[in-house]
Amino acid sequence: MDLSISLVIIIGTCIVSYLAFQNSELKYKLLFIPYQAKHNNEFYRFLSHTLIHADYMHLLFNMFVLYSFGEGLEFFLSTAFPLGIAKLHFVIIYIAGGLFATVWPYSKHQDNSSYMSLGASGAVSAVVFACILWNPSMELRFLFIPFTIKAWLFGILYLAFEYYMAKRGNSNIGHDAHFGGAVFGILYILLINLDKGKEFISTIFG
Repeated sequence: MDLSISLVIIIGTCIVSYLAFQNSELKYKLLFIPYQAKHNNEFYRFLSHTLIHADYMHLLFNMFVLYSFGEGLEFFLSTAFPLGIAKLHFVIIYIAGGLFATVWPYSKHQDNSSYMSLGASGAVSAVVFACILWNPSMELRFLFIPFTIKAWLFGILYLAFEYYMAKRGNSNIGHDAHFGGAVFGILYILLINLDKGKEFISTIFG
């Protein structure tokens, strides 16, 4: 049975998240804590936090979004690259996206011993925005919106919202990580296929 990379990530994340739900010590060890990373050289936390979640709803939402966009992105990549290279690109987008999503939080909280975060949202955002840049004209439908919206429009609105909320602060949601992951997804697609940027602009203004 040939599972997609998205499903492999989802299965692995669900297993580790479940174990962390049952074991608070394990959960603490995997949290992203910039202070610990800087002062105790616990650099693994830059990635380990993507494997755990606050609760089942948090896990379900992230994995649902990853499946919804991840399967599409894998297909898009496979139309432009040999299958092995396409899978490698997807893995890089997810893992490096999760790492890139910690840059802003780390810069702000590296000396704040009380700050901690968790969840795959940054990595998932990288996948979502890589998918949007690849196919900006696709139509998206959300449970809470009774109509479809173009991917490019959703992407612009989402980035503006996340940036505003990150600058505003005073939230338990990692808006800065969402924004960072999204930016990485965009930059990576531009790196491997610059024409996608031109197509995105053409979709909006053409």
